[in-house]
Amino acid sequence: MLLPKKVKHRKHHKGRSRGDILASRKTDVSFGSVGLKAMTEGWLTSRQIEATRRVISRHLKRGGKMWIRIFPDKPITFHGNENTMGSGKGAVDHYVAVVRAGTVLFEVDGIETPIAGEALRSASYKLPVKTKVVYRK
Repeated sequence: MLLPKKVKHRKHHKGRSRGDILASRKTDVSFGSVGLKAMTEGWLTSRQIEATRRVISRHLKRGGKMWIRIFPDKPITFHGNENTMGSGKGAVDHYVAVVRAGTVLFEVDGIETPIAGEALRSASYKLPVKTKVVYRK
């Protein structure tokens, strides 16, 4: 799973997700020929990114190359049940990647376009955001 080696601050604020803000970076397919683009915003955990990566790599069968364009660097804390209030913020439980609508999540190259599209389409079932397959311009 993807985890940051070192973080500046151990615990972050939660923040708010606003669906009306579109991504301004990572919006085009830059490295590969076919990409998987997020249509809605959300948090992607490192487990979800790893599950998606495994589905894509099984479709590639050592034939192509894959790029992961997102990285989970936001720590999410978990306090546990039946704790009294006032005992501080919980320990870091996992990490998520904050994804805005329009962000390209994964890219694939080196295999036929229909197979790459099918690989990304089947991998999108592992993600909690709506996605679509996009092609390089």
